[in-house]
Amino acid sequence: MFSVDHLNDLRMLELESVLPHLPERGRVLEIGAGTGRQALALSERGLEVSAIDIPSSDYSGHRLFPVQDYDGTTIPFEDGAFDVVYSSNTLEHVRDLTRMHAEIARVLKPDGKSIHILPSHWWRIWTTLTGPLGAVQTTLAGHPVQGSKILGGTVLLVPHGERGNAISELRLFQPSWWTRNFEQNGFTVVEREPVELFYTGCMVMGKRLSFARRRALSRILGSASYLYVARKAGKSG
Repeated sequence: MFSVDHLNDLRMLELESVLPHLPERGRVLEIGAGTGRQALALSERGLEVSAIDIPSSDYSGHRLFPVQDYDGTTIPFEDGAFDVVYSSNTLEHVRDLTRMHAEIARVLKPDGKSIHILPSHWWRIWTTLTGPLGAVQTTLAGHPVQGSKILGGTVLLVPHGERGNAISELRLFQPSWWTRNFEQNGFTVVEREPVELFYTGCMVMGKRLSFARRRALSRILGSASYLYVARKAGKSG
């Protein structure tokens, strides 16, 4: 069953894969910051962090860091302001990716990095397959309406992101698709790797499945997310 605390724990584990790609000092912008838990962690490491999200975010009532509301289209900062622009499980929810990539390029310094964690096709497969079980679990926990919503989303193939449906997302969440999308919008992917963490969108096992076991399962069932590090085209390293 869904839990904001459990989601924060998963996102913190995913953040571990990002840390080696960050500078020791500098300005970082997190797009789609959600609760702000990752932004807070980055700030505690000595980075100067700004965080933005849309006001209608599902996590606006659970913020742990000063997340600035924005319109989801125009990043409210000056050109060349940041050493790193980061997002976690966000770009799949952006309808106009071309505009978003252009905005990211605008606010990045010439030698800056664009770093993103995105759900994989494995996440899509296992989220679809565990949907009915998640619905039953949610209903038994006393949330029948939410349970019906989960089950209906599985049967009707409602997409997780802004494009296609649960079937076409098997292609749209492929690392190769995202790599092409970055390259078509002025970025070169310099690093791409699985985060090596297994989970589903239904959170069927929740905290009952240890993070060590989730790491091990990812090597068998596939990583739920991938890390992408990109630079503006023409830049390397």
